[in-house]
Amino acid sequence: MKLNVLYEDNHIIVVVKESGVLSQASSLDMPDMLTIIKQYLKDKYQKPGNVFLGLVHRLDLNVGGVMVFAKTSKAAKRLNDQMKNHLFSKKYLAVVRGDMPVDGQVLLLENYLKKDSMLKKAVITDSHKDQLARLRYQVLETAIYNKEHLSLLDVDLETGRFHQIRVQLANIGHPLFGDNKYGLKTMGYELGLFAYELSFNHPISQATLLYTYYPEKGVFTNFNMFRKQG
Repeated sequence: MKLNVLYEDNHIIVVVKESGVLSQASSLDMPDMLTIIKQYLKDKYQKPGNVFLGLVHRLDLNVGGVMVFAKTSKAAKRLNDQMKNHLFSKKYLAVVRGDMPVDGQVLLLENYLKKDSMLKKAVITDSHKDQLARLRYQVLETAIYNKEHLSLLDVDLETGRFHQIRVQLANIGHPLFGDNKYGLKTMGYELGLFAYELSFNHPISQATLLYTYYPEKGVFTNFNMFRKQG
């Protein structure tokens, strides 16, 4: 696949991951971003041997969007420190089932979550001993796709918990489009979630960097803001 590079310097590379591509290699026989970017750097700079590339954060297999990778161990450590200290800002576009009011309000969802490792799911609990999960969302538009009512949300992720967006939106009765784990069982692998904005501090210069990229295919194209003008 052709790599979509939004920014690159000696320390970092910012790219767009497509849905259906792993963040890093796993037991699944599928393409992954670490391997793809390493090959890109090896070819571009004609590097012999192994190429260093640090994984800073992940996106689920069926989630596309903006990712940053570290090209040096120093950059990797500093970016990982930012992640641990919640200094990364991540925004997502989510397509959920059902009509939601387009009223301009920004609403807060706050829950306690724990991970069920056996089922590989996040579970909402009443225990303050579990992880606090916070996100804010705003409804942007509604649309009808295959006779089904859908809503498009702008999601500002305040905490980065396992499957957080998926379980919190399902909990209010609006699971993500195509989410077989937290919503209706459907055919296909498309998930209505895209990481469209990423902001962090450059690991060397400390300048604040912001990168934005919008989805160009799939269920998102049913909404006016993504519909191609013809």
